[in-house]
Amino acid sequence: MRTGSAKITIIGAGFVGSTTAFAIMNSGLASEIVIVDINKEKAEGEAMDLSHGVSFVSPVNIIAGDYSQSANSDIVIITAGANQKPGETRIDLVDRNIKVFKGIIPEVVKYSPNAILLVVSNPVDILTYITYKLSGFPKERVIGSGTVLDTSRLRYMLSKHFDVDARNIHTYIMGEHGDSEIATWSLTNIAGMNVDEYCSQICHSCDGSFKHQIHEEVKNAAYNVIDRKGATYYAVALAIRRIVEAILGDENSILTVSTLLEGQFGVDGLFLGVPAIVGKDGVKKILEVPLNQEELSNFQKSANSLKEIFNNFDI
Repeated sequence: MRTGSAKITIIGAGFVGSTTAFAIMNSGLASEIVIVDINKEKAEGEAMDLSHGVSFVSPVNIIAGDYSQSANSDIVIITAGANQKPGETRIDLVDRNIKVFKGIIPEVVKYSPNAILLVVSNPVDILTYITYKLSGFPKERVIGSGTVLDTSRLRYMLSKHFDVDARNIHTYIMGEHGDSEIATWSLTNIAGMNVDEYCSQICHSCDGSFKHQIHEEVKNAAYNVIDRKGATYYAVALAIRRIVEAILGDENSILTVSTLLEGQFGVDGLFLGVPAIVGKDGVKKILEVPLNQEELSNFQKSANSLKEIFNNFDI
């Protein structure tokens, strides 16, 4: 499997799935993209629309198909799932999506037993765990998009605050992709200086209060976008493309994907977003970065919030 020659299947032709197909098509990462959706006409329409632009990108075959046409995919990206309805609890949403995934995962495993599974559907940490259990795949080959997008949001917001290129800001959002996620301020650095040093030596115009405000903006970013346009899909599609790129290029890149914790950070048996080395076999290694005591405590609280949801289900 190498960049540009991969077969990638996307399950779900909604906003996120179709935008992901566009991002991957544009990137030249795949030679074949298969779009699968319960609404076959929607999948066909997306494949047709994308295919009409193939003369502008690297050679790629884009089709709408069923699970049999996804056979021998290198990566299967799962964006399908029920959306949260007004008045519906998170537990209700999980219950409905478990049923959806029980229909999807056995078909994926049947036709692509050697694929890496990349789960994007929300709540992503829970559904990645469910995918792991239903698939029987080794933990390395079941990945959630985790807090890759949240980390990018934090870097963007810090870049605007400090007027520095976001690519030169190094930090992580960890934990649940959701309200209990944590910002690792103790690890945040710019030009080799931690964020407090940068404030005092370079910025000279801010105090520590910006941290709380920016963290809240990151946590609420999706809500703010949804309030204005109904859904988020561009940035998450780019986050997915970045994960796919790291896998296909065997980059050994560090990304905060959702992966199975087995004692790291004092958490066992849950999928959460943590810095991990990502390459051709999926997650190669979890990096147990040195959080301060407050961050570690909040990370464990994030894990406990997911455990409370799991207690409502027989998974």
